[in-house]
Amino acid sequence: MDGGSVRASLIQIDVSDVEPPAERRARVAALVRAQEGADLVVLPELWPLGGFAYDAWSEGAEPLDGPTAEAMSAAARAAGVWLHAGSIVERDPDGPIYNTSLLFAPDGELTTTYRKIHRFGFDSGEAIAMGAGQEIVATTTELGTIGMATCYDLRFPELFRALLDAGAELLLIPAAWPERRREHWTLLARARAVEEQAYVLACNTAGTHGGVEQAGHSIVVDPWGKVLAEAGAGEQVLTVDFDPAGAAKARSEFPVHRDRLLGIPAPVQR
Repeated sequence: MDGGSVRASLIQIDVSDVEPPAERRARVAALVRAQEGADLVVLPELWPLGGFAYDAWSEGAEPLDGPTAEAMSAAARAAGVWLHAGSIVERDPDGPIYNTSLLFAPDGELTTTYRKIHRFGFDSGEAIAMGAGQEIVATTTELGTIGMATCYDLRFPELFRALLDAGAELLLIPAAWPERRREHWTLLARARAVEEQAYVLACNTAGTHGGVEQAGHSIVVDPWGKVLAEAGAGEQVLTVDFDPAGAAKARSEFPVHRDRLLGIPAPVQR
């Protein structure tokens, strides 16, 4: 960092059914290594296999010390960056598979994991194939306090309010969000930033996998809801500089959270 400024790079990966996971893993590791000079790099959701490649999940699931974690740890160390490596299909030897996000420190240490709480699919896909995470995760770094959420979580404001209460200033959201609901993606990213007076860094996939076209349009939003940067539809590295102290400044200048009604009364029927 330089004088309080953070440089973040969101790598919007083209995820297709034809690129083997091992080749994509090597390609993405090279993209991460190329971000030397950044402070923070963010990858999308389930990029090794594909967020809609349901048939590949069971066979391609891996432990937290598996090939993706190994490659991303080495890439973070080589670039000297905090790396939110998006999420993997985690194989828990004592339970189901999970949609699990990985955060690596600049020395390559896996410091934090988050198992996605809200599973998408409405009785199909992720909703039945994966276990649900049980913990809200925020972690303090020299960049600020990072709150972790994944894709469909974006639709549940109560999760983000809990992350606010945990001190989150930067909300990192990897996703595999479809093109057909792209307007929801950008709208909800801005809404969560305004509600929590926090930076939102939301990294999506590009391409098509599992027959589902991806929206792309990774986005960085400041605590006032201003879009600082937005990607297009294809594979792209989106880089932006921002001051993480902007979250505290917004909360001080416009202290809306002090007026929260913490004990919500029961509804009254009239």
